[in-house]
Amino acid sequence: MQVFAPERQARILSELRRNGRVEVAALAVLFEVSEDTVRRDLRALSAAGHLHKTHGGAVLLDTARMDWTARADVAAATKRAIGETAATVVRPGDVLLLDAGSTVLAFARALAVRPLTVVTNSLDVALVFDADPEVDLALTGGRWDRGSRGLTGSAAVLSTARYRADWAFLGACALHPSVGATAVDPADADVKIAMADAALRTAVLADVTKHGHVEPHLVLPPDRISLIVTDAAEVSAPWLERHVEVLTPPAERDR
Repeated sequence: MQVFAPERQARILSELRRNGRVEVAALAVLFEVSEDTVRRDLRALSAAGHLHKTHGGAVLLDTARMDWTARADVAAATKRAIGETAATVVRPGDVLLLDAGSTVLAFARALAVRPLTVVTNSLDVALVFDADPEVDLALTGGRWDRGSRGLTGSAAVLSTARYRADWAFLGACALHPSVGATAVDPADADVKIAMADAALRTAVLADVTKHGHVEPHLVLPPDRISLIVTDAAEVSAPWLERHVEVLTPPAERDR
């Protein structure tokens, strides 16, 4: 049975909301159309602001509202590249505050510098360092949030406030040059704010899908952000005007 473009695109969006990502080849089989037809559908949905095209498919722009497990697998290569780039600013002996974002987890895995002190509200981040004798590891404590896979609540905020760090590395639900970094969940925002308050410098790790959006809960205004690490080289100009340093992976800088 022939499926027209509007119906195909509606079903593509349904697949995106359910899984967080789609693949061109799989959609072509599902709809019994050519891969070129699917790519045209993805371009149309991208132009309408519904998704971000990737090599071989697309990801949902609203990843901030996805469950952590689904979100962690979205754009894994991009997160890895951002994490590796962010790791270049860390120096031996630094004290780091790391939140429970999936891109921050990629950053933790990329860290090769030692020794370090790492304070985190993420059990996944803690597991990266738990057997490393050159990392002084601390967990914030707090209430376990299964959706974000992070420790939250007043205990997490109060324990974080007792530290003083060289860097806070934070994920972002949304990042806007006029508003700053914002979050979907107020408890998540509270922990991020506490980490930024306890650090000399704050880096926000955010792929292109997070840029240009605003969520309800303020984390940091633009003048509180020291560094942005992103795969979106074209977003640099408005941030540089606000004296915020922007780093991108080498492949992005060379485009």
